[in-house]
Amino acid sequence: MNIQAIQEDIVDEFSMFDDWMQRYEYMIELGKTLPLIDEKYKTEDNIIKGCQSKVWVHAEENDGNIVFTADSDAILTKGIIAILIRAFSNQSAKAILEANTDFIDEIGLKEHLSPTRANGLVSMIKQIKMYALGFNAKNN
Repeated sequence: MNIQAIQEDIVDEFSMFDDWMQRYEYMIELGKTLPLIDEKYKTEDNIIKGCQSKVWVHAEENDGNIVFTADSDAILTKGIIAILIRAFSNQSAKAILEANTDFIDEIGLKEHLSPTRANGLVSMIKQIKMYALGFNAKNN
């Protein structure tokens, strides 16, 4: 499934909820399904800078696609990174670099986060794109 189709699925899922408390609960549930980062990757190098809570993201290449794993010490933040991992993991570096992140606005996530969490979200996206940039440069 390509990134846009995954993002559309996420938008559809979030549209089923009537209020933001339900959406927060859903994000927390998504965080529980996150493919967890191996403890050996919970290092300073893998911490997302600009997040209020600790978020670790690790990326490795597998058959030409980037596979992300992550973890966070905060349940809501774990849900946020789970959404991003779902959208971008197992995709090519080129696809990740070309993908837009409009789905974040479509589900209303940024506007319902505190300013510090919204900054963290932007930092998470930026780090995912930086990993893709690195793998893309390595392969070309």
